Amino acid sequence: MLSDVMEDYLKAIYILQKHGDPPVSTSEIAEYLDVTPPTVTSMVEKLDDRGLVEREKYKGVELTDEGVTVALEVLRHHRLLEAYLTEHLDYDWSEVHEEADVLEHHISEEFERRVADALGNPTVDPHGDPIPDADLSPPADAEHTRLSDHEPGTTVEISRVSDRDEDELRYLKDANITPGTVVRIVDVAPFGMVTVAVSDGGRQSLPEEIADSIRVKRVETGTVSAEEVPEA
Repeated sequence: MLSDVMEDYLKAIYILQKHGDPPVSTSEIAEYLDVTPPTVTSMVEKLDDRGLVEREKYKGVELTDEGVTVALEVLRHHRLLEAYLTEHLDYDWSEVHEEADVLEHHISEEFERRVADALGNPTVDPHGDPIPDADLSPPADAEHTRLSDHEPGTTVEISRVSDRDEDELRYLKDANITPGTVVRIVDVAPFGMVTVAVSDGGRQSLPEEIADSIRVKRVETGTVSAEEVPEA
């Protein structure tokens, strides 16, 4: 049986692999999990011994097929729990990440099934992250780009936001920048500030690091109603 910490490492490596090219370096894992590189090295050796990762000396690690399956199961638990806490227990979307981090290791498959049924088998969590299906097939990669990559005048729909910073999530909710919201890029300042017009009529200026963490898909104005397209 794997420990909670082992599952946390496998989930982290999976996410880092999805956002970059494997192998994943020790320093990347250490930064993501907020631990020291020697701690990562020790844990990676244990995961390697159990056939869950493959290590490439001086380069990093990559999940084996078995490691991917474990990571997807933990991610499915995590994202279903985030959705359940938000929709049925009145948690704010800024509060659910840490709760799900704890609970994800301790629910049965029957509990998972009932949660999924109660939610109508959602495909994404409250932050727009894809939920692996019950067969634990890797979710398809969507063609999403960073908000900061777009030019002024472009209309986009918010697809995903990072769930790792509570203050940032509160800020985005107050600004009405959540998955499904249509925004228009108004200005991109030379120092990185991105200003957007939101469909409720307001404007928001986002620091570059926040704009970088928001994933969007481009919207052709003819595919949405006039009321949904924000005035620039």
